[in-house]
Amino acid sequence: MNRLFDLLSTFSILRFLRCARSTFRIDFAWLLAIATLSHTLCAATPRPNILFIAADDLRPQLGCYGVQHAITPHIDQLAKQGMLFEHAYCQYPVCHTSRASLLSGLRPDSIGKSVKPSEMRKQISNLVFLPEYFKSHGYLTQAFGKIYHGAFETAYVGRSFDDEPSWSVPSWCGSPQYYFSSKGIEVAREIFARKYRQPNAGPDDWKNEFVQGLATEAPDVSDESLYDGEMTRRAIDTLGDLKSRQPFFLAVGYLKPHLPFVAPKKYWDLYDRAALPLPDPAFPPENAPPIARQSSGELRSQYTDMRNEPLDQSQVRELVHGYHAAVSYIDALIGQLLDALEKNGLRENTIIVLWGDHGWHLGEQGLWAKLTSFEASARVPLIVVAPNRSETGAKCHALVEFVDLYPTLCELVGLPVPSHLEGTSLVPLLARPEQPWKTAAFTQVVRGAQTGRSIRTADYRFTRWHPNGHPENNLALELYDLSRESAERVNVVDRPENNELVKQLQTQLDAGWKKAVPKFNP
Repeated sequence: MNRLFDLLSTFSILRFLRCARSTFRIDFAWLLAIATLSHTLCAATPRPNILFIAADDLRPQLGCYGVQHAITPHIDQLAKQGMLFEHAYCQYPVCHTSRASLLSGLRPDSIGKSVKPSEMRKQISNLVFLPEYFKSHGYLTQAFGKIYHGAFETAYVGRSFDDEPSWSVPSWCGSPQYYFSSKGIEVAREIFARKYRQPNAGPDDWKNEFVQGLATEAPDVSDESLYDGEMTRRAIDTLGDLKSRQPFFLAVGYLKPHLPFVAPKKYWDLYDRAALPLPDPAFPPENAPPIARQSSGELRSQYTDMRNEPLDQSQVRELVHGYHAAVSYIDALIGQLLDALEKNGLRENTIIVLWGDHGWHLGEQGLWAKLTSFEASARVPLIVVAPNRSETGAKCHALVEFVDLYPTLCELVGLPVPSHLEGTSLVPLLARPEQPWKTAAFTQVVRGAQTGRSIRTADYRFTRWHPNGHPENNLALELYDLSRESAERVNVVDRPENNELVKQLQTQLDAGWKKAVPKFNP
């Protein structure tokens, strides 16, 4: 019955019944009573809740994405209950811009110069962020952790990137303390004293600042000792209160697996470091332009034990191990969160979305972190569980983008989709994942005075570098055939046999996202 009410408004029911009256001579008073009852039942059916789970720097390094050595049983189980998108892409491979794009439903070019929500509101007259839109339609909206950029009350960027109008109650931000072992605390205190120069600081004042010391740590502490563990407990407590305050939009944003790779020791112990695969390819693509061979640089610039160039093999193995441990840690916490949703009787009427804000290089192409034009930086995990609206355990191979989430969630709960959004609802794919879809996904990155714009088609990744503001001036081109390789190994843009293909892809890039959407009206 619920699916019928989704399809038929009161008007359409009446129209159908009037037609039936003329055909079958049914008394109209009875028809009106039936329509009224239908409307009452429809109104009594609560709108679905939303559980919106974000993970910082999470790439598709998950068992459900075919990474056999990744220990992620809870996320894998979630994927079996909904739909996993194999080829999902962020619009900009760095935290603040990617999140601003996803939460606004706008692409980077439409956002403007600043990605701070407060500044975006000044730049864009009709801007309504995703949780704010749900709030305006009767949802209680609440956030824990990193949803917009920033996750601490005062440290780092504080709440300057948060968006107060998005939330029914103030969002929760935890402590910036990252280190718990004796060595980690010693290094953190040294960096705090040198960086912040507070002569009267106490021995624990470093815990109030965003201090980055060691790149990895495996403290023998409880899950709740770390930010993400405390946040999960608070979110679970809140789920108990939300039983009587539906519908809700609950956003839970995990810091991990972002650097530093700190996770309780038991998650490190899940893995045999020597058995974990090393980065492949470990070197920049052949014939790649110099500008492509750069990343955010945060690993070497911010962490004291990883500044040598190149990293030795023991350091590489330590980082790979640490990333996996951090992923397994948040997997366990997500499992606790989903169990609480079930125990509170909320699972059946809750849509669950799990996403990582951008990809991350684990040494592939000789790079670490994000902010590159490569697949490892742009491709993201995305799982959508929409009860009664999607195949269970399905994998969708269509090209999808983060800007698609805003219209998707609107359509899933029956809200009108704002006309200014720049994504395409994924609801048709939830029902029929094999149907024809977008011809390209778009990602861009700015590096100094130069911009790299990329399209990912079914077979290729094509990137054009140009001076900022002058896309007509080519500085460098890249073409990678991903139908033959799982990662970019050779830039084949200069091969004569690819001349026509390069022209075609340049035309497709210039035409933009509007020409890449499905040709039918979903």
